[in-house]
Amino acid sequence: MSDQHEKRHRENPDAPVTNIVTYVPKAGKEAELLALVKKHEPALRAAGLCTKEPFVVWKAFDVRKQRTSYIEWFQWKDGNAADLAHQTPEVMAVWEPMGPVLEDLVICEVERL
Repeated sequence: MSDQHEKRHRENPDAPVTNIVTYVPKAGKEAELLALVKKHEPALRAAGLCTKEPFVVWKAFDVRKQRTSYIEWFQWKDGNAADLAHQTPEVMAVWEPMGPVLEDLVICEVERL
């Protein structure tokens, strides 16, 4: 997860940004990845980069691809928080070890319609 987020134009850059992240582990790396995902919320909270809303994590099973993934819902405190996370050693200590255990990673900024 160490790739920089592409800059997006936001109507209000100070507003929270809601993310849904899908983590797809490599075969046999499910437990290792889940342990890292569980460290994500404490790292972002310690750095002051997320809202007070509790993170939600689901275990998902893709019935078509026959694989497990983990889905995480959380809110960045604002439009700059993701970029700041890339400069925060405590967050990078969670993100960098994810690379070797991830088959795929999908990061979606979502908004309620």
